[in-house]
Amino acid sequence: MKRLGVVLIALAVAGTFETGAIDQAQASDAPAPAPDKLEAITAFFANEVATGKLPGAMILVQQHGKPLYLKGFGVQDVRTGTPMSPDTIFAIHSMTKPITSLAAMMLVDDGKIALDDPLSKYIPSFARVKAGMDIRNPDGTDTVRLVPPIRPVTILDLMRHTSGITYDYIGGKWVEKAYQDAHIFAGQFDNREFAERIAGLPLARQPGTLWRYGHSTDVLGRVIEVVSGQTLYEFMKRRIFDPLGMTSTKFVLRTPQEQARMARPLPSDTILIDAERDRLAHPEWESGGGGLLTTIKDYSRFAQMLLNGGELDGRRYLSPAAFKNMTTDHIGPGSGVGRDYYYFPGDGFGYGLGIGVRTDPGNAKPPPPGSIGELKWDSGSGTYFGVDPKLDMVYIMMEQTQNERGRITPVFKKLVYDAFPKN
Repeated sequence: MKRLGVVLIALAVAGTFETGAIDQAQASDAPAPAPDKLEAITAFFANEVATGKLPGAMILVQQHGKPLYLKGFGVQDVRTGTPMSPDTIFAIHSMTKPITSLAAMMLVDDGKIALDDPLSKYIPSFARVKAGMDIRNPDGTDTVRLVPPIRPVTILDLMRHTSGITYDYIGGKWVEKAYQDAHIFAGQFDNREFAERIAGLPLARQPGTLWRYGHSTDVLGRVIEVVSGQTLYEFMKRRIFDPLGMTSTKFVLRTPQEQARMARPLPSDTILIDAERDRLAHPEWESGGGGLLTTIKDYSRFAQMLLNGGELDGRRYLSPAAFKNMTTDHIGPGSGVGRDYYYFPGDGFGYGLGIGVRTDPGNAKPPPPGSIGELKWDSGSGTYFGVDPKLDMVYIMMEQTQNERGRITPVFKKLVYDAFPKN
């Protein structure tokens, strides 16, 4: 195979795909990016591939429902040398969360779930859950004391990450030990079994008191199954994927043709390689928090629907009221919610129901790029998307890298906004 750095695929933008034009009155007033400034994105990702930091990437900048910049770089798999394309499939890890949250909000819209419902209404085991308190003893040692929750965990808590449910690597040594001792990923399990395993663990904090990333959205996926009477994928396919035309978005690839389209990390990216091995070992687990596979073409449909306020191509997916609720900050001043900044959306951001929401310029000087009202999320596999109503823009980065994502993501976002005229 030729050296990785010389493999660059530049895809024609015109006619590649469209996602439905927004009809907001202010859309035509949004400034357009400078084409030569967009080419700075090309230079950056071409260098990332040429220097062997990435096997490849797909990048989209879309305005007024049409792609202005759509390019593929490098290869989707260094073992095969297959070039990146709009049909390359990526593991999007936590970019699954906004889709699962949309599915739950649809059921809220349907009147089948209420945000203030106790989680135990749908998963009775959570009626017995305890909260852990880390007590410092006089001799300097720590003891974990289990106490009743101050109130039940609610659906709202799941959607805004205030449930007290965490990941095994967030929240202190006692949390890490409790999760590891429970072997929550052992053997075969589906969403029902996984939710039961989480219900058997103590909450890392009292419900409603702290924004902390974790398995909340996985448990939310099980709630969707209980209420709908379908698997999570069946519900998503019927209500989201099929109507939006997201034909390549799923939890499991069933055919050799689909598997051949899968993007894979570099062999040195061992965390992602291990994560993919674990995913393949549990095909029955439809993780609402991190299990979806998709293409940049598919995800652009979802992102454009968000940009349009919950509507696309004449079909409404969320009522205006439900969409506003989902995209309003729920953990800001007056909410009573503290912030664990591990995986927090970042400077200037709050958190809605399953998605980061830009609320203010932030504290950095100069402020981070972006606009008030911007929506975004990213993932541990290096994927990222943003929705900017002010610029009527969607921008998406698809890549597979855990090693480089922390460095690449802020550069990508800055390059996108640098292409637009400054106010």
